[in-house]
Amino acid sequence: MSQSAVSRVERGLVAGASFGDVGRMTAALGGELDVRIWWRGEELDRLLDATHAAIGEALVRLLTDLGWECAVEVTFAIRGEKGTVDVLAWHRPSGRLLVIENKSVVPDLQKMLGSLDRKVRLAREIAAVRGWRATGVAKAIVLTGTAANRARARRFGATLTAVLPQEGRALRRWLAEPVGPNPAALWFLTDSHLMTAIKRRRVRRARIAAPDSSSRGRASVT
Repeated sequence: MSQSAVSRVERGLVAGASFGDVGRMTAALGGELDVRIWWRGEELDRLLDATHAAIGEALVRLLTDLGWECAVEVTFAIRGEKGTVDVLAWHRPSGRLLVIENKSVVPDLQKMLGSLDRKVRLAREIAAVRGWRATGVAKAIVLTGTAANRARARRFGATLTAVLPQEGRALRRWLAEPVGPNPAALWFLTDSHLMTAIKRRRVRRARIAAPDSSSRGRASVT
């Protein structure tokens, strides 16, 4: 690369640079190039995650049965802050509001907790747009109950407990009768339909990855 091309990238003028050039510069500095697509404040791959959608479906079904009104993928843009609330739920009799961030895998911990904090901070304003008047805001991060997710949560147990001291069982009791302090919970969802969806997704991935010898090396997708 020419010195002028390197200088342009260093000054943030990357419009004319190729990914290959930027990647080589990053590697030379001992780094790794990570390109992500964001949509309204959220990563696009999350929106395409079938398991993420299955978690949302399971949560809405459970919350609705307990008398909560639910909205999913609620986008917001408030004072320059943008994003999407995975599940926003309101309990009309008590006025309690619940903000849920759901994940099929444990992502970057700091980003996940920071995103949840921002959404909880703006939750009353987000809910007001829907005509929901909140008397209090509870929060939860919901993860699929896989062994990998539980192991990663244990690894960062002290941090997660400091931010989300309640467990899923305590949250579910509160959801049935939302009185007292607003909980902040880490909830491992093990809904049978959800776990079945995860297993099917893994099978599909395995079939795509494994060549089908009977079709001359092409992948078999069902």
